[in-house]
Amino acid sequence: MIFNNTNKLPVQEPAYGWTILVTSLAFVVAQLDVSIVNIALPQIADTYKVDISVLQWIIDGYTLAFAVLMLSAGNLSDLFGAKHLFQIGMLVFGVASVACGLATSSVFLIAARVLQGVGAAMMIPSSLAILNQTFADTPGRRAKAVGLWTAAGSAAIAAGPIIGGILIKLSDWRFIFFINAPLCLAGILLTFQLKKQSKTTLVKKFDLPGQFTWMMSITLLIAAVIEWPKLGITHPLIYGSILLGGISFIMFLVIENKVSFPMLPLTLFHSATFNVLLLLGAVLNGFYYGTVFILSLYLQDILQYPPLTAGLAFLPLTAGFVISNLLSGNIINRYGIRIPILIGLIIFALGFAGLFISGMHTSFWELSIPFLLISLGMGLAVPAMTNGILSSVDKTLSGTASAALNTVRQAAGAIGVAVFGAIAAGGGSAILHTITVSVTAAIMCTLLIIFLTQKHLKKNV
Repeated sequence: MIFNNTNKLPVQEPAYGWTILVTSLAFVVAQLDVSIVNIALPQIADTYKVDISVLQWIIDGYTLAFAVLMLSAGNLSDLFGAKHLFQIGMLVFGVASVACGLATSSVFLIAARVLQGVGAAMMIPSSLAILNQTFADTPGRRAKAVGLWTAAGSAAIAAGPIIGGILIKLSDWRFIFFINAPLCLAGILLTFQLKKQSKTTLVKKFDLPGQFTWMMSITLLIAAVIEWPKLGITHPLIYGSILLGGISFIMFLVIENKVSFPMLPLTLFHSATFNVLLLLGAVLNGFYYGTVFILSLYLQDILQYPPLTAGLAFLPLTAGFVISNLLSGNIINRYGIRIPILIGLIIFALGFAGLFISGMHTSFWELSIPFLLISLGMGLAVPAMTNGILSSVDKTLSGTASAALNTVRQAAGAIGVAVFGAIAAGGGSAILHTITVSVTAAIMCTLLIIFLTQKHLKKNV
């Protein structure tokens, strides 16, 4: 119970734990499906008798829909209320998950995966908007809430291969999708206890031209990156998609600059803090997703780990995320966002440097140290980054701001997997070479981000 300062009357305090539980549940199911499917790909290929290109779209159909629609969903969250969109997203995701488990063909499965991405895109910005609006007047509690929310999602994405391996060993690959249904149903029921969320007064109508040009640009550009390894950069579909995607993106910027109620107010980018934190999100996700994808191949193809053992090898990643995310709220409250971002990025870079030891006979224990450091560093930096994004905008635009951040992160993750996957396509020594390339690039980009964050983030932030 808290009191109003003017008349000392008691005011209802937000249900802290309940709000975090509901919003984190959505983040868990969305992040889990980013990584859990990878471990089941051999079984899926055997079921449908398909090649690797079809398997790639089973993975990327989800990520692409997630990235393409995130910003649109953030706009809808601010326009119609975060709670309503959150409930719809949970319902869509649950239905789509059941459809994935029942899929009778690879085409059916890809379509259901795309629908899952639609549901995830609705859930993530609206869940973060619920947190921001609920605790907007208590920044300390918001920092802790975002840390717990991030911890849940980070642990889920790191635990995906482990859970997938266990489910496949105990039953069938279809159960990696069926498990989402009861979680989504529980999430929908729990939302009825949440307080009503405010709607923005800055957005009056849906920006249809902006939505269309944005989806065109991001779809074409990411699809070009995904298909480039197979078709080559000189293929008409690749350079044509890049050209048309670039034109669509320019049109999107022009539209957003001229319309009265843009889906992405370009004034957000007037803030150097906002821009640097978006770039930080891209670097972290791009190298994390891309490198973990390569490490999955390394563990199974080079070190000859079976799927379940390879999944268990990622346990240090899960532990690091949980530990650092749980600590991040108190650290942010005490030091602001600048210090935890600096410390987190240094640890992140040291973790990647540790991967230089990867060879033909590297032991699990040698790998566990860099795995732990990467997740510890990322787990410190991401909650601080998220808090910085939320605090840099009006709370009624928190859905749009969080959607912009997560769109950049998802797109960067998809690009990281596509680029490093292309380099490692030859297998064997190519995988080891790709680890070296990814580690070197990650360290260089992290050092650049350290410089930019320390330059543009105020010392007391």
